Amino acid sequence: MDLQLQGKTAFVSGSTQGIGFAIAEVLAGEGVRVILNGRTAERVEGAVAKLRAAHPEADHSGLRADFAQRDDVERLLDELEKVDVLVNNVGLFDVAEFGSIPDEEWARYFEVNLMSGVRLSRHVLPGMLERGWGRVLFIGSESGVNVPADMVHYGVTKSAMIALGNGLAKLTRGTAVTVNTVLGGPTYSDGVAATVESIAGAKSVPVEAVKAAIIGQNATTLLERFLDPSEIAHLVAFLASPRASATNGAAIRVDGGVLTTTL
Repeated sequence: MDLQLQGKTAFVSGSTQGIGFAIAEVLAGEGVRVILNGRTAERVEGAVAKLRAAHPEADHSGLRADFAQRDDVERLLDELEKVDVLVNNVGLFDVAEFGSIPDEEWARYFEVNLMSGVRLSRHVLPGMLERGWGRVLFIGSESGVNVPADMVHYGVTKSAMIALGNGLAKLTRGTAVTVNTVLGGPTYSDGVAATVESIAGAKSVPVEAVKAAIIGQNATTLLERFLDPSEIAHLVAFLASPRASATNGAAIRVDGGVLTTTL
């Protein structure tokens, strides 16, 4: 299927690896010029070079910014040009006991996981509405619906992201601009892989055994495996395209059947 994205420009936050880079790759494969983002210049430059090598048809670029640093965000917004597609992907996640999470960590999670999307959307949405076309996408999580007991701070910010996407969609009434949220399930991203490998090393067990144990704890998964980042990226590309013109204000699951509740 031709997604009719040829010649569009997209910005993907947190996209030097993992789900973000997978989204960038799929969009680039559809003829989109992608602006990548990461916390360090080295990571951004490396990711841009990799994307250009695989998809040389467009002049892909990158912007360095740490969304936990307000000055970085302000500089990025000053440099960010007109985009047709905004993918709010950047985010923090970690396992922690609720009582051990200090206020400062809560504030950091909201700053990165939620306020990044607020600031980026506030910056690009007026132009999209003026031009009459655009896509704003939030990369959420099933944890925003079924909040994990050992990741309450993460789940709460992802719940807020769903609410943000739903509210912003109401601002697009009568236009060809849409705002949607993708609810991903357990995904074997680079960050998750590093955590799994660390656990495997500490326990002196195979990586595959740790992966199986983690998935085995989630009794509702129908896939009975981790998702690959590309499986999320393909849905994002469709929602970013003109083909998804009738989908707006939605929270769409690509969770492998983890969620047993409905939104």
